[in-house]
Amino acid sequence: MSDHTTVVEAHHEVDYGPAWQGGDQPLKSGYGKLMMWYFLLSDAFTFSGFLIAYAALRFSSATWPEADFVFSTFPGGFHHMPLIFVTVMTFILILSSVTMVRAVQEGKEENQKGVVFWMGLTIIGGLAFLGCQAWEWNNLINEESVTLYTNPFSKYDADGVYINADGSEGETFKAGTGYIIHKHHGEWAPKKYKVTSGPEAGKVKSQVFGPREFGALFFIITGFHGFHVFSGVLFLLIILLNVVSGIYKKRKNGYEMVEKIGLYWHFVDLVWVFVFLVFYLL
Repeated sequence: MSDHTTVVEAHHEVDYGPAWQGGDQPLKSGYGKLMMWYFLLSDAFTFSGFLIAYAALRFSSATWPEADFVFSTFPGGFHHMPLIFVTVMTFILILSSVTMVRAVQEGKEENQKGVVFWMGLTIIGGLAFLGCQAWEWNNLINEESVTLYTNPFSKYDADGVYINADGSEGETFKAGTGYIIHKHHGEWAPKKYKVTSGPEAGKVKSQVFGPREFGALFFIITGFHGFHVFSGVLFLLIILLNVVSGIYKKRKNGYEMVEKIGLYWHFVDLVWVFVFLVFYLL
């Protein structure tokens, strides 16, 4: 009995140090910022899946439209300007990322007016990008007749020469030349051509549509990214209204909410860089 008492007393004399208090911020980041990083990581996997699917379908197809040929129109009726318009779109989005950085910096300095100014410019940049994307979609759908199921853009896989309506030979073309089949009086009017090289030389063929996956992938991938931009603009607008009301100024936490939405906006911009690289350049 005495031995037991001694053990208990000895146990109570052990110094376990200060009690664990908790509340430490891992990586010096708040809960909200960590959750934003988790969300962005999961979203990155989704975009990666889309881009990998695009690469797999593209390289498994015998032909694929040339981006320089497909995206060569510029607002105002200008043509034969490969990738100029999408380059302008990319510049606008990257510039909006710069203004977002400035908004976060002003928030760190507790400068309410600075945050409002730079966030306002970021919203304008996001709306400008969405407007450009709407024009691009309208041009491809209504002018070039690209849909989720129809892709009039493709490339020839052999040298050939067009056959005119009267049976005479017309313009010649080389293998790999891009083309588009337009609608005539509401009907698709493919041209016939005669192959002039290769094992099928002398055969008369008709133009065929390009791989239908092109249109589907374009609208799904750019549309999914556009939805992120649209959501980001809405979030930016809500947070901007909170900044104007002075909610974040009272918290004295360096406008952390502005930093959180900044992480999202930079992610959206970074994803577009990969979409631009994979879809438009490669």
